[in-house]
Amino acid sequence: MMKVEAIIRPTKVEDVKNALDKAGYISLTITEVKGRGQQKGIKQVWRGTEYAVDILPKVKVELVVKDENADEVAGIIQQSAHTGNFGDGKIFIIPVRKALRIRTGEIDGDAL
Repeated sequence: MMKVEAIIRPTKVEDVKNALDKAGYISLTITEVKGRGQQKGIKQVWRGTEYAVDILPKVKVELVVKDENADEVAGIIQQSAHTGNFGDGKIFIIPVRKALRIRTGEIDGDAL
């Protein structure tokens, strides 16, 4: 099993969720997070004064899928979250050693 973890723009959450739903990946977790990348934030102007915002709001989307589906899920997220601008985000694929469904006691692939 693999955990696909993506940090994306808040404005792209619905696009990503809908694309994953359409492909049959229904179960996911979405968390509001803050962070910065290589650009180190953005500069904004308020009342004529420029200031730096170096921690930006983002959304973390997490799914645990079978090994053979991880690249497909990452591709779906990449395509649906892409704008071509700085700050589009990152996708991480992380091995998951074990999964356990609390309600039934099912483990690993059956728990997904």
